[in-house]
Amino acid sequence: MQSKNKKAPTTLEREYIRLVALQPCSVCDEGGGEGAPSEVHEIVQGNWWLSTALCTGCHRGPVNGLHGQRRMWKLKKLDEQGALAITIRRVFLAARGA
Repeated sequence: MQSKNKKAPTTLEREYIRLVALQPCSVCDEGGGEGAPSEVHEIVQGNWWLSTALCTGCHRGPVNGLHGQRRMWKLKKLDEQGALAITIRRVFLAARGA
């Protein structure tokens, strides 16, 4: 859902967001794809280029989620920048058809 306090994404940003949502969760590797798209988390609000793909549990879950206790994040030794790097790599490889 788009926050009222930030500018809507541009056409190019929307395309990038779509590509991010097609990737599996950058923390637990679940989901992704047309049938079960990942949630797109902006590391910096309003900067869609700094978005990472997360499943619901790793994004908003009370135990494993980024906005919760972050247990899965700690188990995988990941922070937001690490998850972002995984997402960027996956989007790049998908764009190359690899």
